[in-house]
Amino acid sequence: MEDGPIDERVAQLLDSRTDKAQKTTTDEDDEDALLAELEKDEDNVLDGLREARLQQLHEELSRERKMKAENQGEYFETMTEKEIMDLTTSRKYSLVHFFHPDFRRCKIMDTHLEVLARKHFDTMITKINVENAPFLIEKLKVQVLPCLIAWVDGKSVDRVVGFEGELGNTDSFQTAALENRLLSSGVFQRAKTTDNTRNRSIFGQTAKKQVDGDDDDDWD
Repeated sequence: MEDGPIDERVAQLLDSRTDKAQKTTTDEDDEDALLAELEKDEDNVLDGLREARLQQLHEELSRERKMKAENQGEYFETMTEKEIMDLTTSRKYSLVHFFHPDFRRCKIMDTHLEVLARKHFDTMITKINVENAPFLIEKLKVQVLPCLIAWVDGKSVDRVVGFEGELGNTDSFQTAALENRLLSSGVFQRAKTTDNTRNRSIFGQTAKKQVDGDDDDDWD
């Protein structure tokens, strides 16, 4: 979890780096390059602000490495229902994609979640084949695929069903449209994509959450 607001320039550097499809450098080289870029444009910045930005950038990169070591920052498949229950109750922020391998729209959703997982490493993003999750499908009343369910502190706070609402019921929705929806639920903490749906929904409306209807732990 981000402890406080990130300096705008630091966030810009971090987010521009995560837009790259593949990494060809080591973590150490990556950090050195970002620190050098930050120092390069700091000539007219007060020493105190410069030092604070350099320190925050270093801390964010260190935190990112630690969280990625715990499978955050990667989109991965979970094979059992127990794993889903354990993960969603042990992580601050988690997002689960209930999918079927034969459904074309589930594969489309995968491509967007792969991008978002790299950017939003504070949130654990995983998926489970519905054929491996009969109890959860019944418990959570999953009826339409793809279905994303967001958890914060072990409680479901939102779900995205199919490509409805902000996604415009179209296969060509942009990643930022999905990010906008998940930002509204609190499972993501700040905007990190740059395509042209930022700061608006497809219909010019704010996101409408679908919640389970109570504040109890989903696995009670």
